Amino acid sequence: MRLKIYHVLALALVFSTLSCKVSTEATTTPNSEVSETNQDKPLNIILLIGDGMGLSEVSASYYYNENKPNFDRFETIGLIKTSAASHLITDSAASATAYATGVSTYNGAISVDQDTVAIKTIVEHLIPRNISTGLISTSSVVHATPASFYAHVKKRRMYDDIAAALPTSNIDFIAGGGDDFFDNRNDKRKLYNELVENGYEVHTKQLPTTVGDKKQAIILAPDGMPKMIEGRGDYLPNATKLALEKLSKNPNGFFLMVEGSQIDWGGHNNEADYLISELIDFDNTIGVALDFAKNNSNTLVIVTADHETGGFTLSADGKDYNKIKPTFSTSGHSGTLVPVFAKGPGENNFNGIFKNTELFNKMLQLFDK
Repeated sequence: MRLKIYHVLALALVFSTLSCKVSTEATTTPNSEVSETNQDKPLNIILLIGDGMGLSEVSASYYYNENKPNFDRFETIGLIKTSAASHLITDSAASATAYATGVSTYNGAISVDQDTVAIKTIVEHLIPRNISTGLISTSSVVHATPASFYAHVKKRRMYDDIAAALPTSNIDFIAGGGDDFFDNRNDKRKLYNELVENGYEVHTKQLPTTVGDKKQAIILAPDGMPKMIEGRGDYLPNATKLALEKLSKNPNGFFLMVEGSQIDWGGHNNEADYLISELIDFDNTIGVALDFAKNNSNTLVIVTADHETGGFTLSADGKDYNKIKPTFSTSGHSGTLVPVFAKGPGENNFNGIFKNTELFNKMLQLFDK
């Protein structure tokens, strides 16, 4: 009897060892390579960037949101290292460039490398493949994050040059603020006319309720869009619904980047109400993307941040551990890792801890069919 028990234990040990080996080989993803365990690849990718959104900002949605946060709908979660090539603490330009191009560069760069040479963005990779593309922000469309997906300039505040790149970008849908950079320019260029000449339908008064076959340029504010606490309303979720309605008509698929820009601005201002209201608006927009993906199972939704802003934390209010007091440690950015959430075909590739440049590589490889 004792001998049989030894045999059983030995066999169990062998199977356990083999099982561990198979599991390790199946789930380990070297660098940016797409995991072989998840052969399903998405037709569409929706990338949502909460500018300035660290883990404490995400946590705030659990305490201040009247509804259940949409972050709860994710099961695949990782962490991203955000440092730029030039600085331990990145700015939005270098981080967005990493996401858009897969190249680490200096703070202030808009999709150029450290020698200021232009780098091809994911949008520029996908458009020749007849994959539709869209960009939405609550900042101006020439601000660092959206700009990094279609422009190439050596300094992020070269707004006139960034705006001038949009008419020939061939992006199918773009929405945000920035009228000051398209109209009444010092160089007298009529960029709205140039957009029309390049096949765009231009909207400057309000978000349309539906769109046609033409490319869409929706520029609704002089610079950034109004704050949520100043009455912006449902612009971001509604613009996202509109973009998905348009982009999903393409049988070749689409890439859509949606930025909750002003989470960052609330952090810079050390204004908790501002930050939290923008975060909840962003969470509602995540819900729009996830609802679309629920009805379109070939869609991958990725949610992340470019960096954390404000050193935001949720402190106890003195000795009262039942009361939270949002606090800040800086008016700038911090070097903390930021979360990445993924749901849909290929989501397993976003587990673990990786450099911000890897996000581009993972997305582009998932588009390679």
